[in-house]
Amino acid sequence: MNWLAIWVTFKLACLTSGVLLVVGLPIAYWLTYSKWRWKFIVESGVALPLVLPPTVLGFYILVAIGPHSPVGRFYSDVVGHPLPFTFEGLLVASIFYSLPFAVQPFTAAFEQVDRRLIETSWTLGVSKLKTFFHLIVPLSTAGLITGAVLSFAHTLGEFGVVLMVGGNIEGETRTVSIDIYDEVQALNYAGAAKTALLLLAVSYGVLLLVYAMNRKVWAVWPQR
Repeated sequence: MNWLAIWVTFKLACLTSGVLLVVGLPIAYWLTYSKWRWKFIVESGVALPLVLPPTVLGFYILVAIGPHSPVGRFYSDVVGHPLPFTFEGLLVASIFYSLPFAVQPFTAAFEQVDRRLIETSWTLGVSKLKTFFHLIVPLSTAGLITGAVLSFAHTLGEFGVVLMVGGNIEGETRTVSIDIYDEVQALNYAGAAKTALLLLAVSYGVLLLVYAMNRKVWAVWPQR
């Protein structure tokens, strides 16, 4: 079992879900409460990774952060090396790839908050920022955790985007999914099976957590 690939994968998943928790909150807030009539354009863009083939998304991200793009040139000038085929480039790609898995649960959670409570808070002179953190976020905790967990789990199984943007660099961009593919290509089915079983167990455990939270199973758990 390639523990280095497992470490890279879990580090990538943790950082991706963490960044999306910060970036996804304002996007979800705007999508929920904005009255702009054309906001469906933004909604469609956020949801695009759900239907776009990973290789296509990976190709466009690779072009967007490549050395010939403004973003790629700026990063290369500041850091001293190109962004593609690095862990940082892989992180950028993962954030875009898992964006809807965070934003959509966030948005659904915000929509469940009683609008009257929010308006009452504003009427009492509480700022929108304080209302968000002291009222909306606490009432949306389950949805926020669901989005963070789903984006984490989705990142664990990335393959197409990883291969297009990160390649297969040991200790840098080689993730578990790439490692399983390489083991199968080498006809090492035993090694592939062990790693795949680990990924299956973790993914299933994550889904158990999400469904348990949504159903609030501990609310009726027998007390001892």
